[in-house]
Amino acid sequence: MGEGMDTDEAIMPFISSANIACGKHAGDVETMQQTIDWALEHGVAIGAHPGFDDRANFGRTNQQLSDCALYDLVAEQLQTLQDICFEMGTRIHHVKPHGALYNMAAKDATMSRIIAEVIKELDSNIVLYGLSNSLLISEAKVAGLRVGAEVFADRTYQDDGSLTPRTAANALITDAAQSMQQVMQLIQEKTVQTVSGKMISLPADTICIHGDGAHAVEFAQNIHHYLTTAGIGIRPL
Repeated sequence: MGEGMDTDEAIMPFISSANIACGKHAGDVETMQQTIDWALEHGVAIGAHPGFDDRANFGRTNQQLSDCALYDLVAEQLQTLQDICFEMGTRIHHVKPHGALYNMAAKDATMSRIIAEVIKELDSNIVLYGLSNSLLISEAKVAGLRVGAEVFADRTYQDDGSLTPRTAANALITDAAQSMQQVMQLIQEKTVQTVSGKMISLPADTICIHGDGAHAVEFAQNIHHYLTTAGIGIRPL
């Protein structure tokens, strides 16, 4: 959310958590304020979505930063959103790194530890949303943070549990029925079928839908309807 798409307000009634861009890969103060306002209106948990300082590539290109530079990059973004939240009478509920930062940290213990350290120093009650079964989750647990194992409604998986790179033709799920089938399997069976046809185990606490996806509103509506009809509650961790 807060990445310049015109669908954010339409998606809000169907979700329980919003990951809000913090001004580096996308977003600005005004956008953050508006997105927080919509989240408060719909009782949606407010999350920081820090990414690399790379608007040209929407934060989806890998960067090699020093430990100090990475710490400062994440800390600045979280503090910016937290300050705006305080001004609006609320606070950050969770943090979910964005794009290349998310995918790199999922496989890099040092990056994951730094992100966890920033979160813990800001507010130890903040939940970290990270790729299920990744180092983001395990390192956050070691740091004493609460975690949400994140799975995806609109992305395909590799055999190691990582997301299929966006450069691959089969990276995105664009069919609503396929998305819903994956979501229900993840929730009910804690498994997902990879692009090679292998079935792997993936714990699922929170489901991600990309707000910039072409079918974001449709997917959000369908998943919300299907889960509530099936008696499955939708709420923040």
